[in-house]
Amino acid sequence: MTRLTTKELSFIEDEIRAETITAKTINWCASLCDDPEMRTRLERIAESHQLRIAEISQYFNRGRVQ
Repeated sequence: MTRLTTKELSFIEDEIRAETITAKTINWCASLCDDPEMRTRLERIAESHQLRIAEISQYFNRGRVQ
């Protein structure tokens, strides 16, 4: 794997932050939702963003090591 530049690592960090904010916001919306079906849908969406954070972090960490 090619070494990542500082700029590329910065982009990855920005994406992790954006995904984190999105996941937290959607979880907050789910917590305010009275409709159980909608709450479940929102929680699943938030979970998908949290999984995306893990995927990006894994790539980020792999890039830092090399």
